[in-house]
Amino acid sequence: MTFSCARAGLDYLESMDKRWLLEQLTERIRQSAHVAERERDAANIEAREGATPGEKREDGRIAMEFAGLARGQSARAERAKSELAELERFQPTPLKKGTPISVGAVVEVEAVDDARTFFLAPVGAGIELTGPGGDGFLSVVTPASPIGRAVIGRKVGESIEVLVKGSTREWTITYAC
Repeated sequence: MTFSCARAGLDYLESMDKRWLLEQLTERIRQSAHVAERERDAANIEAREGATPGEKREDGRIAMEFAGLARGQSARAERAKSELAELERFQPTPLKKGTPISVGAVVEVEAVDDARTFFLAPVGAGIELTGPGGDGFLSVVTPASPIGRAVIGRKVGESIEVLVKGSTREWTITYAC
């Protein structure tokens, strides 16, 4: 089941729906930052203390590998913190009927054999969210993604073509709020 503002009967609460989605997205990214920081700390400890001094002299690659892992997790945590800061500034607004799709929109697309609902957000690509009360699933897409680029500036009723997993998919935009 997909989520859309109208189908959920919440037309008059569109901005509230988006706040719900934004809160979920923020929490998921916050969790990702926390996990990355925990893993960074564990890798740093392992790099310093994981092998005996003799083992470290014999094979210095182990400490270097854990130090590299720690740097990667640190970068992941910093990226998540940057995304959180961007979400704090982000204020999705209701999309008025007939206006072009922009960041902050909930967009539903359909094909003969497929229907999908997306939340177009500035960050968080690939994260899956649920509608209020667990009503349906939405995937987060960003303006930098192929689907995001395809829907921005378009209107309900228009068709888009997107390369997905090596094949071109054609969808019609059936709803946006």
